Amino acid sequence: MLQSDAMAVVNRSNAPHYKWADVCDGWRLLDGDDLSVIEERMPPGTAEVMHVHDKANQLFFVLDGTLTIEVDGRTERLGPSDGLNVRPGQIHQARNEDAASDVRFLVISSPTTRGDREAV
Repeated sequence: MLQSDAMAVVNRSNAPHYKWADVCDGWRLLDGDDLSVIEERMPPGTAEVMHVHDKANQLFFVLDGTLTIEVDGRTERLGPSDGLNVRPGQIHQARNEDAASDVRFLVISSPTTRGDREAV
């Protein structure tokens, strides 16, 4: 786990990587029980499953592109340097509705979302 060395530089080239929805990427930049930081990449036209977290508070922060997030039936479009907080219990879904560009963003969660995700 990269968090054990407080002075270790972490980035996409050395962080644990995973695929989701067959074409989306995630890099676990910080993977603690109390705090998780993931960089994600979503190609055009992709979306995660609508879901909810019981405990995790999350901040979605856009690095590149435009991220569409639906939270409790309200839709927000976030551009570079925009962030949106999703509190525990809020039903949400992140989507890339852009037809041509990837979206890259950070998902910062406290505590971790591992074992705290239910599809709705």
